[in-house]
Amino acid sequence: MNVFITRKLPDELLQPLRDAGISITEWTAPDKLPQEELIRQCKLHDAMLSAGRINMNTTFLNACSHLKVIALMSVGYDNVDIPTATKLGIPVSNTPGVLSKATAETAFLLMIAAARKAFYMHRKIIQDEWRSFDPFAYLGTDLYGATLGIFGLGSIGYEMAKYCKAVYDMRIIYHNRGSNKKAEAELGAIKVSFEELLQQSDVLSVHASLTPETTNKFDKSVFSRMKKNAIFINTARGGMHNEQDLIAALQAGTIWGAGLDVTNPEPTDKNNP
Repeated sequence: MNVFITRKLPDELLQPLRDAGISITEWTAPDKLPQEELIRQCKLHDAMLSAGRINMNTTFLNACSHLKVIALMSVGYDNVDIPTATKLGIPVSNTPGVLSKATAETAFLLMIAAARKAFYMHRKIIQDEWRSFDPFAYLGTDLYGATLGIFGLGSIGYEMAKYCKAVYDMRIIYHNRGSNKKAEAELGAIKVSFEELLQQSDVLSVHASLTPETTNKFDKSVFSRMKKNAIFINTARGGMHNEQDLIAALQAGTIWGAGLDVTNPEPTDKNNP
């Protein structure tokens, strides 16, 4: 079998494939892989391993309907037209659970950094704006005993809740389509309505999948119903928050802060406020 890989990967990851007699071609250019080149490469191969966010839409799938499998090096698969892949008989695999702890750690890092204005103060220092000491300036906000609200309490959200409960004894609330009995039993998590999540959360951390229902879920209307001291954390998908509405909410003091591992669009422009 010949496999096309959309990014350069460490040799130790690829050696088991080579040992199995699989031929590998890697895209090594630092630039984004154009769809025309992706199609051209895939037509020469039996399978594709997508390492990075590649848009596999109807045009791509119809042009590459011969593929025996598409393997995603990601948990999310919203960048793949799954109905078309299913219709064409192309299996698509993902890696659920692999990044749960790492993503939760990133959310936890962003929460602390936002609460204590870490990146903001770092920028002040490198811009030579730290001139004197004021014991009451830029203190940030306390997290101990605060309420953590999780939108989408799955494996990643559970790890985030576990960290927050252990370190800051935070009260855990969540909004899901279903219930997370493990989180309720072990962490005392309480399932609430979406409105209650907005009204009660001191920190609101997003861990849901990007779907038509969750796209732009967090917009001006939603931010206006959150606490003024709230911190918004998104490590899921940039498309779940309206970035212009989030910027406006931060600038107006509608909410207190935000920590983003994802942006919309992505990658973001260096001048994005």
